[in-house]
Amino acid sequence: MTDHLLLPDIRIMLAETDDAGLAAVMSELHPATIADCCEGLSIEEIWQLFEHTSIEKQAHVFPFLPRAKQVQMVRGTGQEHMSRLIEKMPHDERVRLLKSLSHDVVDSLLPLVAKADRQDIRMLLSYPENSAGSVMTTDYSWLPPDIRVSDAFANLRQQAHHSETIYYTYVLDPERHLVGFVSLYDLILAPPTAQVSEIMQRELISVRVDQNKEEVARKMQKFDFLAMPVVDAENRLVGIVTHDDMIDVVVQEATDDALKMGGVGSMAENYMKVPLVTMWRNRAGWLSCLFVAELFTFTALAQFEHDMEEIVALSLFIPLCLSTGGNSGAQAATLITRAMALGYVRISDWWRVLRHELILGLMLGVTLGILGFFRASLTPQSVLGNANRWMLALVIAQAVTLICIWGTLVGSMLPLIFRRLGFDPAYASSPFVATFVDVTGIVIYFSIASVFLL
Repeated sequence: MTDHLLLPDIRIMLAETDDAGLAAVMSELHPATIADCCEGLSIEEIWQLFEHTSIEKQAHVFPFLPRAKQVQMVRGTGQEHMSRLIEKMPHDERVRLLKSLSHDVVDSLLPLVAKADRQDIRMLLSYPENSAGSVMTTDYSWLPPDIRVSDAFANLRQQAHHSETIYYTYVLDPERHLVGFVSLYDLILAPPTAQVSEIMQRELISVRVDQNKEEVARKMQKFDFLAMPVVDAENRLVGIVTHDDMIDVVVQEATDDALKMGGVGSMAENYMKVPLVTMWRNRAGWLSCLFVAELFTFTALAQFEHDMEEIVALSLFIPLCLSTGGNSGAQAATLITRAMALGYVRISDWWRVLRHELILGLMLGVTLGILGFFRASLTPQSVLGNANRWMLALVIAQAVTLICIWGTLVGSMLPLIFRRLGFDPAYASSPFVATFVDVTGIVIYFSIASVFLL
């Protein structure tokens, strides 16, 4: 049965007070599916549905709800119930929720939470927004190195209920320094009498708690881990980041980069749910800046008004030449921004990037210049006026080639310059590059024309 078919049934069951049916829905469906079914329900109806299952199942369903709905539910229900729900939620999920709430709501909720959970929440809230600590969880399993494998299983059974994952179990000394890890696979195959220290992996790959979460995501991708240990400056284990959290990080970062490169800015909400005023504000700001920048194109064209009157054909090829620069620049900016996001290119590589894009820009420019030459050579005589057909074609070929090279260099260097100045390289967006190249491309175009035609 699909989610769309279940949703009307849930409303009917709520209206008819079908406790048995609601309990069956909450017990048999996956938490994500239940959250999808809550899409069209009011906050009061969701809480009524939650009443037909345990607090543990509620805690599994709650993180799958949209963040905006979670915030509404916190504000619309009894704080005592919400505090119990927070205690049962995964540690990283409840911290994300609390970061979405106002300080006064958080301050009123925390005193109702158990002391141990309250301390854990405050610790996780203290880490910087983009650090590994901000996305980690303290729900991990661990073992001492001198325990036998047979006893380790009994130990893990007690921890499993509160652990995010037990596929990796971390080995800690009495001071909680990370000395190794052991997989569930290794434990199953090991002799029951063997000690954990004999089978554990000692070659540790971990991340610092203050390390950028994008770097953590790249590291997890490189080593294909399900979870990555997070340590402090003294190599004490403070938490783990799991693959599902890193997927969220990668998706969010890719989304932010795509929006910035499109000149839209960041948007946390679903596109269809973003208020029109918010969408207008995000888009109008960039469009206004780009519009003002494009006014310089008018100023540049005005300087060459006499030249266009003398040879009308020159004005016909302006869009062709300028689009070449904008397109080549957008390509280069996209490639370099993505390479920087993946860690393939650093600021110190600027000279290698410059040489690489200079050669590539020349190759691309010559290719497009040849096409431009043939197209310009077919210009009707009625448009050419007193201009020489082949000289015009040569001007177009040279202009297209140089503007393509210039656009490629600008598009490749701007992301590096933005990063060096402390800005997100994604702000070197396609519209930004295209606007910059448009203005300078006009100068290049008419400078060449003035040498060969005017």
